[in-house]
Amino acid sequence: MKRVCVYCSSSGRVSPVYLEAARALAREITGAGLDLVYGGADVGLMGLVAAGVKEGGGRVIGIIPEKLSALGWTGCDEIVVTPDMRSRKKKMEELADGFVALPGGFGTLEEILEIITLKQLQYHAKPVVFLDTAGFYQDLLRLFSRIFEDGFARPEFSGLYHLVAEPDEAVRYLLGYQPPPPIEKWGMERTVPR
Repeated sequence: MKRVCVYCSSSGRVSPVYLEAARALAREITGAGLDLVYGGADVGLMGLVAAGVKEGGGRVIGIIPEKLSALGWTGCDEIVVTPDMRSRKKKMEELADGFVALPGGFGTLEEILEIITLKQLQYHAKPVVFLDTAGFYQDLLRLFSRIFEDGFARPEFSGLYHLVAEPDEAVRYLLGYQPPPPIEKWGMERTVPR
């Protein structure tokens, strides 16, 4: 584990508990000697995590789409400008050895759910962590339970991600992660003849 990708909000208009979680995660990342891969901007929780890692002596790699490049943080050790959001996500996935989702909006959810889907389909076997600050992800986890209960995904896929309450738990999980054996997604009867 050398580089962790953090997905999080570009909004700073959030409760102080989320701002502090971003700062604390940055401290844990640098304390573990990890580099940060993130969305490249200087706004919201994104900016706080990046500035915190840099302040702690860590290396910061920002990946930002051309359309949003005006928001790029000049403090990054390396900034990669991509043609669009899809190529941005691909680059972040390639560079990172693990993923953490702080609380965030639609973009954060879209990014972390894509990473979980790619893991489900065995495109990668990297750790995926939700940082459940102030119980932020509890409703999403209830939806995941419904997905399993109603047969839209196998219950074993709950092992694709890990939920923690505190930033130090997130980093400990990343550092100690061992990929589980892969689970076959289509281990059930086909619904239509071939």
